[in-house]
Amino acid sequence: MMETRTREEIVRACGYLVTRGWVANHDGNASAKSSPQRYLCTPGATHKSVIRAQDLLVTDAAGKQLSGRGKTFSEYALHLAVYRSRKDVRAVIHAHPPFATALGASGRELVTFLPEAVVSLGAKVPLVPLAAPGAAAAKALEPFLSGHDAVLIAGNGVFAWGDDIEQALLRLELVEHLATIATQAQVWGGPQPLPQEMVAALLEARKKAFPSKG
Repeated sequence: MMETRTREEIVRACGYLVTRGWVANHDGNASAKSSPQRYLCTPGATHKSVIRAQDLLVTDAAGKQLSGRGKTFSEYALHLAVYRSRKDVRAVIHAHPPFATALGASGRELVTFLPEAVVSLGAKVPLVPLAAPGAAAAKALEPFLSGHDAVLIAGNGVFAWGDDIEQALLRLELVEHLATIATQAQVWGGPQPLPQEMVAALLEARKKAFPSKG
């Protein structure tokens, strides 16, 4: 029953990514842990609008495919790196929302300038250097996993993770929302940073809301 629900949540998330215009062609991917040694993931080389619950692949914790037609996507190593480093994480989503992706492609991280967002995402959404798909990309991501729940990857959009698919998707959505505001705020000189004492208090609130970060 739990796996059935998780499959449905992944499919709904894929549909949402398509509706928002955050994926194109075969862009984007999603995965979720259905048990300690069983993971569901979207198939590679498949448009997210046509994915059905029965199309999802099943792998073990090492990425070995256990069932499903097709192959895992090329960025699956990054998802597995998140699961290895963050035992509290049960879902990972990757997409290319335009404003956040443009920010990362420009070599910039996203400093969190709204108080509510600090609690959800931390003081910033860091920029991970671009690396070749596979082990190199996973190694580049690993230093950013502790304490962060979303990252920009230079030239490769946004990765976000959480307790479940919904939380991962909400975090990805918030990253794009902040990036959109930051871009539009450039007309007036860019968003102003929050006072450091406020950020410190908000980060303490974040620790209480999300106590497990590694």
